[in-house]
Parts: sequence; structure tokens; C-alpha cells
Amino acid sequence: MFDNWDELKSACLECRKCGLCNGRTNVVFGVGNEKAGVLFIGEGPGENEDLQGEPFVGRSGQLLDKMLDAVDLDRHKNIYIANIVKCRPPKNRDPLPEEQEMCIDWLRNQVALIRPKIIVCLGRIAAMKIIKPDIKITKEHGIFFERSGVLMMATLHPAALLRNPNNKPEAFDDFIKLRDKIKELDL
Repeated sequence: MFDNWDELKSACLECRKCGLCNGRTNVVFGVGNEKAGVLFIGEGPGENEDLQGEPFVGRSGQLLDKMLDAVDLDRHKNIYIANIVKCRPPKNRDPLPEEQEMCIDWLRNQVALIRPKIIVCLGRIAAMKIIKPDIKITKEHGIFFERSGVLMMATLHPAALLRNPNNKPEAFDDFIKLRDKIKELDL
């Protein structure tokens, strides 16, 4: 465990623990306020994220930014965004369980430094790894779970919303619940 951001990021950028490092352009470490009360976690970077070195910058990131803006959140001011794996899986496939295991300590260290009050998992893969392995994202999104004093909620992944726009109202309701919880906790 690293006790400061500079050492953590520097070590992460040099990571070669799994084969994902062989195809990366950039390590996608994370972005946002390092003291944020709310941490968003995705599964892994896609092509645009790999090229730019920042999470959620493609089409799904643009949708995420609109949803954040609608509830007065901003990726650079009052939240932090990271992924379970820091390097892009080939052809944007789901990160394999062994890749997730090799990379999860980077995220655990980020969580330890941020000490968020709320974690929002973007999509099924993140929710299964962070909240519970048998979570049913279509049924349990928008529900807060509590673990070790941290509230955790899953919502539908922005990429899934682009594929199925009919689910956008449900996801937006999750963001409203998040906004209300942030106000309740005075974050």
C-alpha cells in the first residue's frame, strides 16, 4: 500500500502484472478530486480511454458527464472516477477474473486514499467485483448497500444505455437517488 498519490500513480503507470499491459497505449489511472466523498468505478478502459489516459472519455463518458451534470456532479471537482482494471482489454472485452485480481490492489489503494462515503459501480462487472458477486444489475441498480461504513450502489453502465436508450430513465433515477443521498450525508 502506498500512502500518497504520487507514489501510487507512479507505481501503477509502471505495472506489468498481467498481459493487458502489452496492448496498452496508456495506463488509465483515474481522474477527479482525490478527496471526493463519491467514487465512481467502471470495469476498464475502452479505446478512447486508452488513447487519452482518462476514464470515460468516449461516447459513454459523454453520456456519463451529462448525467453527472444533471445532478450537480463534476468529474474534476466533486467526484473521483476509476476502473477495476487500468489497461484496456483487447477489443473492449470484459476484463477476465484473473486480470481483475491482478489489478484490484491499485483500486483498493485508491479507495484507501480517497476514503469515499459513497461508491457507485458503473455496470455489472464493477458491481459484481465491488458490491457482491451475484448482484443482478437490472433488478438491484439504484439500491444502496453498506459495507464497512461505505454506501455502495450499482447503476447501468453508460455504454449499455447507449445500446438500449430505453433504460436511460431508470439510470437517471439512480442518479437522482445518488444526489439525494449526497445531500442527506452533506457531502
